[in-house]
Amino acid sequence: MQVLLLGGHGKIALHLTPLLLKRAWNVTSVIRNPDHESEILALGKGLKGNIKVLVSSLDDVKSASDAQKIIDTVTPDYVVWSAGAGGKGGPSRTIAIDQEAAKHFLTASFATPSVSKFLMISYLGSRRNQPSWMPDDEWAGIVKTNTEVLPTYAKAKQEADEYMTALAAVRKRDPTRPFQAINLRPGLLTDQPATRKVELGITGKGRGSVTREDVAIVADGLLARADVEGWIDLVNGEEGVEEAVERVARERVDAVVGEDVEAMVKRFFP
Repeated sequence: MQVLLLGGHGKIALHLTPLLLKRAWNVTSVIRNPDHESEILALGKGLKGNIKVLVSSLDDVKSASDAQKIIDTVTPDYVVWSAGAGGKGGPSRTIAIDQEAAKHFLTASFATPSVSKFLMISYLGSRRNQPSWMPDDEWAGIVKTNTEVLPTYAKAKQEADEYMTALAAVRKRDPTRPFQAINLRPGLLTDQPATRKVELGITGKGRGSVTREDVAIVADGLLARADVEGWIDLVNGEEGVEEAVERVARERVDAVVGEDVEAMVKRFFP
């Protein structure tokens, strides 16, 4: 498999890259700073897959055609969005990267026949409605984050997530062109070593945390399957990663429950 990894020097991507290479998949890691190229290439040492680096700034992706040029250069089977402004450059850059550039890559990926899978690393609180499984106090924490702590980030992620969900819903109308749209939604990210113990799929822990390494391990597991899609929430918990991924696939878990998918489709594709 050829994987296009956007945001290749991010902490999650640095954990994810060698996991994908161990599968004998080839990874093209998109980074902005050429000084990081040697660090990325070193991740492939001794592993089965090939690692390439594409130096290209997502700040320059102003349209779907800009994203398409990158996709056409790589010709990936899978696209992974692990990018973000990271709070640098103020609200306008957060909207430009986390919302607009993400949407441009989604548009281009869904339009590219060779691309069959898109995994977006999003955020647990990126939703409009309190889900039935989440206690009031946990939901209140999400609302506070979305409205007071990180309002621009929350708005950008929600827009990108809903656009992805709408695209996936429209694509399902054409069974001849299957597409896996996976929206992985971790809680508060930490830099602790992986625990390999998670609460995956649906969680009431609106303010729960998860290590970046565990996010990468889960993303790797999801990408390797042909039977998972939709919104998949993630925090650290008590279930082993492999068992959790298997359960989510078997039970067809999708945390989009409670959100109005048809309204998303009508908003983007009236």
